Amino acid sequence: MPHRIVILASGAGTLAQSIIDSEELDIEIVAVISDQAQAAVLDRARLAGISCEVVALENSREQWNAQIIERVGAHKPDLVVSAGFMRILPADFVNRFPTINSHPALLPDFPGAHAVRDALAAGVSITGTTVHWVDAGVDTGPVITQMQVPVLAGDDEASLHERIKKVERSLIVATIALILPTLERHV
Repeated sequence: MPHRIVILASGAGTLAQSIIDSEELDIEIVAVISDQAQAAVLDRARLAGISCEVVALENSREQWNAQIIERVGAHKPDLVVSAGFMRILPADFVNRFPTINSHPALLPDFPGAHAVRDALAAGVSITGTTVHWVDAGVDTGPVITQMQVPVLAGDDEASLHERIKKVERSLIVATIALILPTLERHV
C-alpha cells in the first residue's frame, strides 16, 4: 500500500510536479493544499487528478493554524511535504505530522524567505539546497539531505535560484524515497 502524502505549496508548483511525476516513489498524493487560491500548483495538481484545497490566511493566525491542522489531518498523511509553501507551520502541526521542507540554501546558512539573495549578498562561492525536517523554528529542523550548487560569475538571484531549483527537484524525490521506509503509516 502506498504511503499517503500531502503536499503544501504556495507558488508555481515545479517542486510539487517533480513529486507528482516521480515513478520511483511508492506514494499516493492525497491532497495538495495551498494558502494561495490562484497558485499554479493547484492547476498542476488538478491536471494530475489530485484533490486540491485552499487554506488562506484571511482572519487570525490562530484560526489559520487550526484550519491547516484540521484539513491536513482529514487526509491522514504519512508524510507532509512543504514544497515552496511560504508559511511557518505551527508547533502543534509539526508535532503531529512528520513534515519535510526543501530550502534553497545549505542550512544552517541562509534560513528564511530570501536565502538565494542572502547567499549572493554574502559572496559565497557555493550554496545549494537542503531537505530538512520541519520544526517550530524557521528552517531550523534537522537536515536530512543537501546538495551543493556553485555560484557562477555573473549570477543574479534569478539565475542562481533556477539552477538551485533543478537540483532541488531531484533531491526532494530522492529524500522522500530515503525516508519512506522509516515512516509510521496512518491509514
